[in-house]
Amino acid sequence: MAGNKTMKITFLVPPALDGAPPAERTSGCTRVVYPTPNIYELSVLAVLEKDGYEDLHYEDFVYGDQSRERFYDFLKKDKSDIYFIWTVNLSVKNDLIVTQLIHRIHPEAYVVMQGPGVTYFTEKVLIQERTVVVRGEPELIVKDWVAALHEGKDWRTVDGISYLSAGKVIHNKMHAMVRQLDELPFPARHFIKDKVYHNPKIKQAPYTTAVTSRSCPYKCIYCVPSSLTFAREIENRRFNGKKPFVSFRSIENIEAEMKLLHEQGYKAVGFMDDNFIWTETRTLQICDIMKKYGFKWGCQARVDAITEPIAKALGNSGCMYVDLGVESFNDEILAFIRKGINRRQIYDAIALLKRYHVPVKLNILIGTSPLETKETLRDTLRRAKALKVDQIMFNIVSPFPGTEFYTMAKENGWIKTGDYVPTDVQRHSILSYPHLSAEEMERILFRHNLSYFLSPYFVFTQMRRFTDIKEFYYALKALKIKLFG
Repeated sequence: MAGNKTMKITFLVPPALDGAPPAERTSGCTRVVYPTPNIYELSVLAVLEKDGYEDLHYEDFVYGDQSRERFYDFLKKDKSDIYFIWTVNLSVKNDLIVTQLIHRIHPEAYVVMQGPGVTYFTEKVLIQERTVVVRGEPELIVKDWVAALHEGKDWRTVDGISYLSAGKVIHNKMHAMVRQLDELPFPARHFIKDKVYHNPKIKQAPYTTAVTSRSCPYKCIYCVPSSLTFAREIENRRFNGKKPFVSFRSIENIEAEMKLLHEQGYKAVGFMDDNFIWTETRTLQICDIMKKYGFKWGCQARVDAITEPIAKALGNSGCMYVDLGVESFNDEILAFIRKGINRRQIYDAIALLKRYHVPVKLNILIGTSPLETKETLRDTLRRAKALKVDQIMFNIVSPFPGTEFYTMAKENGWIKTGDYVPTDVQRHSILSYPHLSAEEMERILFRHNLSYFLSPYFVFTQMRRFTDIKEFYYALKALKIKLFG
């Protein structure tokens, strides 16, 4: 580790100042239902810590519903040289208010914005010369930019940044991405050691998140992955015209992190990989690691990746959920959205997971195709409920910029606001087909949620899984937010 470097650097999770509920900044397309540690920010923090910057701070004003007044008071008293903000689409408006506030109180400080929101809406947030946008994958860019600033070099030459100069927005060329994730230090979770996180799908705490890979090679036309890999994808498509390569961690590196988390007292881990299951060998090795350290855990996977050995290993290793992106049970719709699966594969995967007692969560996305109708949606709900899986999550597709679906929706006039507006996909739609309006999709979403989450089957199966009254309370609170805001 390099010697002490004297700059005060603060990572901020700002409160909601724009009148809307706070945005969820890890998945990036919803409002907060339950707080989740943002390991993407903590990874950047870890890089700076490894480089010898000792005056590092992490201030979260969303966890615990902290007040605006406390945030204002903090800013007035604080003397940081650099403030980092992780921005997603839903937080762009809010974070612009925050940056203006920081610049007003601390005109000499830099505000560095990173994440998918500013990777896409770059020019919208660059209204002050001491605001810097880090586009795409941030760790190496931040490392280079902070070093240049600290050493008195010209930070404007760093690849991967955008900034304002003499009233003009300058976009530097793309920075090389990390191919071998073992090169990065583990997320600096000690900055949030005073916070206890919960995941209602696991029902055990302390809980944290982790990743074993970045990006996904599949071609779903609507897909927005996690906020980090969405930023990665937006940047790579802009400069190279295609999806980025997939980066992996080694099994040895994954085990080293799980051993550390075990020593730190964590009991539960949610893997945030866009696609967790790649090969049987790799998946079985990770399952062995999770079993070795006694974790309860969960992941996201494609239905066509579920084999019997994998399902058995998941069931034997404490896996408490597998999120399956199903979207629809209609084969024509699945083909249109280039999901690369069919209805038969959905049924087969669920049957295998249930055989080995692995809880299944289905993700259903309303409106992914102009082939969607009220009848196809009713059929999907009927089929999903008949499967009696552990959970079903309904959302409405949004035409996110940078996706093929956005281009399609824009060209066909399906966006009722004319162009993309950040929208909470758990409640609202800006997508409107001639035969299926935004308002109709919102009503269908609400009815589907009520029909499922208040059904006797869901209530009974969830209640019997709780062994801790605190976890029940957190799950009930999350459900209330999900249904009613």
